[in-house]
Amino acid sequence: MNRIWRIWKTTTFRQSGFFVLLFVLFSVFILGYIAYQTSILIQQQQIGAIDRELGQLNRTYQRSGTPGLIRGVQRMADRPGPGIYYVADPTGQQLAGNVDQIPTFVLQTPGIHSFRYEVEEPWSTEQNDNDDERRERDKREERPDRGLALVKSFQLPSGFYLVVGRDIEERRGFSAIIFEAFGWGVLWIIILSVLLGTLLARNILRRLDMISAASKKIMTGDLAERLPLTKRNDEYDRVSKNLNEMLDRIENLMAGLKEVTDNVAHDLKTPLTRLRNKVERALQHDDDPEQMRKALQATIDESDQLIRTFNALLLIARVEAGAPDGSFEPVAIDQIIEDIVDLYQPVAEDSGIELSTDLATVPHVKASRELIGQAIVNLVENAIKYAKGAKGTPRIEIGLEQHAEYIRICVSDNGTGIPEKDRQRVLERFVRLEASRSETGSGLGLSLVSAVARLHKGTLEIKDNDPGTKVLITLPKES
Repeated sequence: MNRIWRIWKTTTFRQSGFFVLLFVLFSVFILGYIAYQTSILIQQQQIGAIDRELGQLNRTYQRSGTPGLIRGVQRMADRPGPGIYYVADPTGQQLAGNVDQIPTFVLQTPGIHSFRYEVEEPWSTEQNDNDDERRERDKREERPDRGLALVKSFQLPSGFYLVVGRDIEERRGFSAIIFEAFGWGVLWIIILSVLLGTLLARNILRRLDMISAASKKIMTGDLAERLPLTKRNDEYDRVSKNLNEMLDRIENLMAGLKEVTDNVAHDLKTPLTRLRNKVERALQHDDDPEQMRKALQATIDESDQLIRTFNALLLIARVEAGAPDGSFEPVAIDQIIEDIVDLYQPVAEDSGIELSTDLATVPHVKASRELIGQAIVNLVENAIKYAKGAKGTPRIEIGLEQHAEYIRICVSDNGTGIPEKDRQRVLERFVRLEASRSETGSGLGLSLVSAVARLHKGTLEIKDNDPGTKVLITLPKES
């Protein structure tokens, strides 16, 4: 009972009921209008037939006078059909016709009239039928005892009365059949609509219950749970698919948060411990100014590294939160690269590294100059750090390519390279390939580059340069 009540309360069922009501009202109007117009049309046809017969009788009257008229009326009255004919003298006495009695007001008021009358003739040509046989046959054939007449009455110049008309009981029966069929049709429409609405609501409730059950599991902490999908690929599947993608993203963020927490415990606790130890040793040698100076300098260096780490974390968080509206503007990527090369050329030369460029002319791209520049700087710094291990002359090349729908920034070196199994892992926060973490850095550089690429609807790929590493940033021309 509770489930039936839930079905009746669903929006689908209520909307089905609303549209059924509109359809029924519209059907009532349309069918009522059709029935009314049909009745009017039949009446007009009957009046036209009456007028034609009156014209024929009028011509007979003009040629043969009253006797000819009486004979003509009787001939018409003897024919089977719904016709009604009546001729009476000035006193109202019937002279010919197939109706026993005409109401007085019809005779005294010429024009169109409608009235009930007693059906005298059972429409049989057998003259030897007795009254009992006729009544039995009428009962068996279900003939009406009273008819409904639509007539035109006239008083002739001779004072005689002429009435010609049609029995319209059949027309009323036709209208009754139309409305009866309409009533049954509306009843079945309502029944089928209720059943269909119930089935639709039940199906929707089943889908929603499945989604609710999965949502409850997720809310209890089971982030691996996903909303169910079917093979129909309907709107519910599309919503579930989008929500599942959102849950995948949340799960990845939660896993990243756990990993960040673990790495922060290592990457930040260790330098803080070193800071404390150095300050403590300096205090133990407070009589040696040179030792105090070195301790303070080391403290400043460690503090700068911590500040850089925190700044990188904040920048990544800001990038992953999305760029505010209006922060992107058309920028020249080639100009950004040239500025960065001018800045790092002396650093590369001091390290014995050849820094070169291969820049194609590309159109301006709608982007954040600051973030794109920071991403390229991070790639160049990584390349300088690891190109030192090259066999032979260390080289770094920065390329810029133009394609039909995107541009590509390429930073490659011939250093030690990144193993293929680690190329996705290095994009995570605080991931550093050297287990000793003896090299300077926080393991956040490539994470920031990846976040910047995603913010600009682009991609970041790490490939083998044979030897060395090639990092590709692909950006759409319409960001």
